[in-house]
Amino acid sequence: MINQVIDLKSIDQNKIIDQIRCLGIDMIHEANSGHPGIVLGAAPILYALYAHHLKYDIDDPNYYNRDRFVMSAGHGSALLYAMLYMVGYLSIEDLKKFRKIDSITPGHPEVGVTPGVDCTTGPLGQGFATAVGMAIGEANLRKRFNVIDHYTYVLCGDGDLMEGISYEAASLAGTLKLNRLIVLYDSNNICLDGSTKQTFNDNIGMRFISQGWNVISVEDGNSYEMISKAITEAKASLEKPTLIEVKSTIGKYSKLEGTNKVHGSPLDDEDITTIKEKMGLRDIPFQVSQQLCEEFQALIVDRCKNLNQKFLEAVSKMSAVDKLDLEYFMNKEKRIDFKNYVYESPEDKIESPRDTSKKVLNSVVANSPYMMGGAADTFGPNKTYIEEAGDFSKENPLGKNIFYGVREHAMGAITNGLSLMGYRPYCSTFLSFSDYLRPALRMASLMRLPNIYVFTHDSISVGEDGPTHQPVEQMLGLRSLPHFDVFRPADANEVIGSYKSIFAKTEDPAAICLSRNKLPILDCTKASEVEKGGYIVLDNKNKLDGIVLSSGEELHMVLEAVNHLKTLGMNIRVVSMPNIKRFLAQDDEYKESILPVGVKKIAVEAASSMSWNSLIYNDKYLITLDTFGASGNYKDVYQKYGFDVESLERKIDELLK
Repeated sequence: MINQVIDLKSIDQNKIIDQIRCLGIDMIHEANSGHPGIVLGAAPILYALYAHHLKYDIDDPNYYNRDRFVMSAGHGSALLYAMLYMVGYLSIEDLKKFRKIDSITPGHPEVGVTPGVDCTTGPLGQGFATAVGMAIGEANLRKRFNVIDHYTYVLCGDGDLMEGISYEAASLAGTLKLNRLIVLYDSNNICLDGSTKQTFNDNIGMRFISQGWNVISVEDGNSYEMISKAITEAKASLEKPTLIEVKSTIGKYSKLEGTNKVHGSPLDDEDITTIKEKMGLRDIPFQVSQQLCEEFQALIVDRCKNLNQKFLEAVSKMSAVDKLDLEYFMNKEKRIDFKNYVYESPEDKIESPRDTSKKVLNSVVANSPYMMGGAADTFGPNKTYIEEAGDFSKENPLGKNIFYGVREHAMGAITNGLSLMGYRPYCSTFLSFSDYLRPALRMASLMRLPNIYVFTHDSISVGEDGPTHQPVEQMLGLRSLPHFDVFRPADANEVIGSYKSIFAKTEDPAAICLSRNKLPILDCTKASEVEKGGYIVLDNKNKLDGIVLSSGEELHMVLEAVNHLKTLGMNIRVVSMPNIKRFLAQDDEYKESILPVGVKKIAVEAASSMSWNSLIYNDKYLITLDTFGASGNYKDVYQKYGFDVESLERKIDELLK
């Protein structure tokens, strides 16, 4: 805390920057792991931002109307942590535990672990694209509530801009004219393997200009004044996001400066001593000048004094309805009210699950200020367009439908950004293309964000489009993600039950995988049972000959096959398993009541057999698919791979006799 009056004009700001550098390299040396190059090279960039521009509260890192900062170059975590120490969010002991088990200073920044970290980063490009989602959320909230008016800043490097996701995200940000998004590009022409001349000769300025961005160049990356001036210029933009390319020297002051050798390996003792001598600082690990800390914080307090208090006062003057809505974004409670949804069942009781999903989503999203989302050029086939909700754009930031275009990678990360802003966002594409979202899905699971993914065309029943569009291994991949819920409903009842279960949760992402084909709405399925993951849909009072488990569209064929076998005297129970992970999480008594020990069990699903290994212990009882599909009418495809009624009846009969 500041305990003296400080003359702001007399502060030696370069000395503060050097203090930050030294703390960063001390952390890396103590951990014997980390990336000193960015610490030494990019410290003036981060200092200019935190000391002179970033709007935040020293006493409350969660102040809602703060400017958001995303360290997309997440390997620079030591630089960020050193900065957060100077701010007052971390202690020296926290810095000494850098990259140690159970510390709050992990190897790459993690939201919810370290105060002052707004986004989990590390995989390059993800932070950049996630920040676009934050900027979309800010634009929406600023139009809705006049108390919201913050910027989203990013620090990225060459690696972030090499990753394809940054192209997608930058293109969309330029199209949407997200003028409160400012990216600071640490441009040092070095990557882990050597000079970027070998791999990356793009004209970055022209690339971003062509995507609708402002581009500002700072030739002296060691000058915080020039960087600060560029940020001021960027904030004046009313129509475009801004990229500030800062030409820096990786590993500044090190004997290895300007080379890849300083990128990802700790510095030796001699180099550290020499660096500190050049800076005029004592060569004592974690030695910190209290005066420099107080001077740094004085700069922040002078600029950000009472921001949080003024914000809360403005919130208190809002209408009761607006205040209640804003509190949803500010708080961790992320349930969505599912009591008053509207669903009209078709008279013929036949409906594709994606059509049921459309009805449910339109009903819920239209009445929820906290939900918005979109599709990767697949609104039509996914059935996720929300009627009369408007389309998000610069001209209409209140629109709820986001047209992502064919940008699945960016869509996944942008959805994470919306979630970090407090939304319950959703996005959609074909299940086979969920692989394009995979890095972002993993980040969502790691951050435990309550995103919703609507994946349609969920099996080989896609038919004529063939194996490129027919998912086989994707279901397994999604089910294997920690903290990730996967629902594969069989009909309208289970679609409703899936959404009810998803909306009831306050954290963790969930996917709902839907058939495009019209299916009967079954009398035996129950929306209320879906939350348990698996339940009985057809039973027999006599001693069981076996149990057949299934999910999605295949459940219909299983029921038809088993009902015919029943006429032949076989006693078979059918269990619908829309969510394997949820079923496995039930208590032993419930699981035993559904799948009693000693009874043969068969799993039927037109997807990878490995999804069922926790329930079926003998491979011969797996009627699954471990090869790619084929192009043809979906009924012919099912028959080719043995998922038609006749084939299932024969296989089940053989296995249970």
